[in-house]
Amino acid sequence: MNTSNLTHLNPHQKAWLILASAVKVGAGKWLDAIDKLHLDAIEITKMHGEGNLQNPKLAELCQHINLQLVLRVEQWLAQSRSHHVVTITCEHYPRLLKQLKNPPLILFVLGNVTLLNAPQVAIVGSRNSSFQGRDIAKGFAEQLVNHGVVVTSGLATGIDASAHKGAMIQNAGTIAVMGTGPDKVYPTKNTALHQDIISANGACITEFFPGVTANPWHFPRRNRIIAAMTLGTLVVEAKIKSGTLITANLAADMGREVFAVPGSISHAYSEGCHWLIQQGAKLVTRVDDIFDEIAVQPYAYLGKDNNISEKSEVNNLATDKLLDSVDYDITAIDVIAQRCNMPVQQAMAELLEYELRGLVAAIPGGYVKLRGK
Repeated sequence: MNTSNLTHLNPHQKAWLILASAVKVGAGKWLDAIDKLHLDAIEITKMHGEGNLQNPKLAELCQHINLQLVLRVEQWLAQSRSHHVVTITCEHYPRLLKQLKNPPLILFVLGNVTLLNAPQVAIVGSRNSSFQGRDIAKGFAEQLVNHGVVVTSGLATGIDASAHKGAMIQNAGTIAVMGTGPDKVYPTKNTALHQDIISANGACITEFFPGVTANPWHFPRRNRIIAAMTLGTLVVEAKIKSGTLITANLAADMGREVFAVPGSISHAYSEGCHWLIQQGAKLVTRVDDIFDEIAVQPYAYLGKDNNISEKSEVNNLATDKLLDSVDYDITAIDVIAQRCNMPVQQAMAELLEYELRGLVAAIPGGYVKLRGK
């Protein structure tokens, strides 16, 4: 294949893309070779193209180059102006990501590349999450973006999806790190969310080449990117043995902050959070707990004065006896009625107002109070 056909890319991008196509070669090996041999990516690919590889170690690495993957990238780039290749030497490459032992040589980006170096906090958690957990993730995400912090997650169902959606409430960008190629969405049920993120000035990124489908071993690799490129990781609901805890542990190993939201001791999805807190993660119940630890000063609230007044009215409403009778766990309607000393039908009628205001949610089995309201 004639790599000069990659007219979208400058010579440096072309060279790094060719090196990255050797997917069986760890990035650290390329970076080590470049350092020890005093070569750059362009020189290596030129030597490879000319068949002039006298160094045996370099020749061994280059034999894994797959120019068919490079062609696949060219075709993907031609599909949309929102498709980008970000190399490890590019200004948009996340600076924190370079601290990995094997940082990706290439990132494939759909959407807003300028977000990649913005201050970020990861929000991760269980796929099989509770309604309350999803609401917590959504609330934290909305508050973080209101303070100028990009929310990064993994495009999974449950907590991840809720975090992305919460970040988009204020039309702020969010970053989804994918475990597939940029042209594949996993799970497929999040295809609409994937497109919404791009449309809302966010970015979907991956180190996997176009055409690569989901494999179990891809997701630990995705998790290391989430942990590395963010200032801290907030865990909302996780089992002890889960990919979420892998992300949290990777973050801790890299010296990043780890935050955990506590939950009911009888809930299996609280076990991971409680274990993290026992290991030294910071227990958080509000966004200011995060800003106490990370080096990002929150910006002023983005809303107008009339929005603040509406919040105050809601907060005043939240102090009354009926709302106090609803727990953050599922509370049966007969329990709520008994606590308020009123008939069940009356309690249900009055709770409708709170539901419309977003203070409670009706779910199978009763009601739950929503945090962050």
